[in-house]
Amino acid sequence: MTSHSPTTIPVTSRPAGRPRSLPVRAFRQAGYEAKTILGNGEQLLLALVLPVLALVALTWLDVLDGVAPRRIDAATPGVLALALVSVAFTGQAIQTGFDRQYGVLRSLSTTPLGRGGLILGKTIAVFAVLVVQLLVLGVIAACMGWRPEPNGILPALIALVFGVAAFASLGLLIAGTMRPQATLAVTNLLWALLAGVGGILLPVSRLDGLAHSIVTLLPSSALAETLRAALLHGRFDLPSILVLAIWAVIGSAAAIRWFRWD
Repeated sequence: MTSHSPTTIPVTSRPAGRPRSLPVRAFRQAGYEAKTILGNGEQLLLALVLPVLALVALTWLDVLDGVAPRRIDAATPGVLALALVSVAFTGQAIQTGFDRQYGVLRSLSTTPLGRGGLILGKTIAVFAVLVVQLLVLGVIAACMGWRPEPNGILPALIALVFGVAAFASLGLLIAGTMRPQATLAVTNLLWALLAGVGGILLPVSRLDGLAHSIVTLLPSSALAETLRAALLHGRFDLPSILVLAIWAVIGSAAAIRWFRWD
């Protein structure tokens, strides 16, 4: 679905004197990473165009009838979850995988930016792009009649933070353990599966039996169900957010343990 070209290493240190502080270096790297994502046509397709198309399609089709009084209200939480997965998981994994292959990660890790600054910069970049996604998708959904439950805004933001932690760590785990071509194939396949049958666009309530039990434990359904509970009903879905938090811890621990820089 998307590919990647070699990343040009940005300047992250001063020509002379002491290097800038870690937060400054991390934010400069984050700005570069965010511009790379938003300036790449294929990344933009994954991060914005496909979620917008999904939003429009779900308001035309009857697959979400009964979830909420209006289709746009039923569709928007799942589409927001899809946008997060697109940038934090698929897009970040692919970009990191190819940067690793071309030696960019190894080079940056030896600069004053360091490994910690690089990871922090990537995380900040994901949040920055997510803000753009939320603004664009929120405005489009509002123009289509979406009216989120005001009491659910804070729970939704909490879910998004846990969602970034879970999916970014899982994306880095794949990018740090597989070849870039395999990362490209695996993350795109998982993106399609999670969007279609992983509880993102279609609520888990539409499933039954073993499928319902399995999908309920996925981070994709946990994120989408938390957003649905918040934006449709104004409540905090504690079981789903706990599932998402567990995935964030597991993903982070696994990425720290097995991520390879070269």
